[in-house]
Amino acid sequence: MESSTSTSTTIEAPVEQTVFLILFAISFSHLLNDLVQSLMPAIYPIIKTSFHLNFSQIGLITLVFQLSASILQPFVGLYTDKKSHPYSLPIGMGFTLIGLLCLSRAPSYPMILVSVMLIGVGSSIFHPESSRVAYLASGGRRGLAQSIFQLGGNAGSALGPLLAAWIIVPSGQKSISWFALAVGLAIVILFRVGGWYKAKMLARMAVRKNAGAGSGHPEFSRKKVIFSMFILLVLIFSKFVYLASMSSYYTFYLIGKFHLSVQHSQYFLFMFLAAAAVGTLLGGQLGDKFGRKYIIWISILGAAPFTLLLPFANLFWTGVLSIGIGLIIASAFSAILVYAQELIPGKVGLIAGLFFGLAFGMGGLGSALLGNLADRTSIDFVFKVCAFLPLIGVLTYFLPNIEAKKR
Repeated sequence: MESSTSTSTTIEAPVEQTVFLILFAISFSHLLNDLVQSLMPAIYPIIKTSFHLNFSQIGLITLVFQLSASILQPFVGLYTDKKSHPYSLPIGMGFTLIGLLCLSRAPSYPMILVSVMLIGVGSSIFHPESSRVAYLASGGRRGLAQSIFQLGGNAGSALGPLLAAWIIVPSGQKSISWFALAVGLAIVILFRVGGWYKAKMLARMAVRKNAGAGSGHPEFSRKKVIFSMFILLVLIFSKFVYLASMSSYYTFYLIGKFHLSVQHSQYFLFMFLAAAAVGTLLGGQLGDKFGRKYIIWISILGAAPFTLLLPFANLFWTGVLSIGIGLIIASAFSAILVYAQELIPGKVGLIAGLFFGLAFGMGGLGSALLGNLADRTSIDFVFKVCAFLPLIGVLTYFLPNIEAKKR
């Protein structure tokens, strides 16, 4: 068993030192990618008025994007586990560029759906392979590497509403096309990252392929691994459905309950997403230091007191509580992803694609269902229902302690 574990470690950690230049490059590309994606919920109040949409139609936009961004991801990850394509990253970003330009000129609701679908396809190509690059550049510090990678995405998600408030809200839908410059910059960076990947990593990936990989953690039975994966997926569900309520409907909640302007509400959304970015970075590092299971406990279940209080708070405390929620709940994803990759070694792309894909899919499905619920009841009621989702974090108790097994 010791010999098997040693071989797996050699194969799965082909870079002896953390390559921070690559991590920062892939993180910045993630920032630009998710900045573009976050423009969609940020402009929902604009297109709702322009195209006379109801909340169910708003939820359908999110569903189309999230499904196109989720369904392909596990298949992309599974395929690249067997045969890597370093330059798939700029190609994926090319789909995002086309979708963005179409969205800026979309004359109708169906064209909006097509545009967001193209952006989603670009995301489904980008995330599994870029997560693999972060994994391979980690030098063994996998939680830190995934946190740096995720930090870029969360920072981009936070900046999107802010830039939308400054650029798109005053200038209208057509001003979305200015963000094509950000996508073009990401394509250039990803070509350079692809060159590093091809030159430095393909030979070692071939070694990993020839040596083969186990179907699960060597210390746990197949049944235990499957059960643990199920729990992780349920935790992802609770996290991302709640995040969908915030990203898609938080501005409407603030406008309806506190009579804020669209622009003012975007600042509150920015504060929440900025806190989520900080939480992401802290979660990975703390997971490396104290164990990922403990961080998963704290980051999901620990958000429950804040989410339960939010629907009853005034404007000031709504802002404070939303910052606390973002800071705590966002720290889970890096820990969950790395935990799953260690639970099933040798399937980095598949795990990344599955978890990123499920995150997008659950977010999209949740947004659509919550939009329908909002039409039938109210936005206030939606937030009261979603407040209970973090309580699902109690299921973390049933996860095995991988770090203890390693020791």
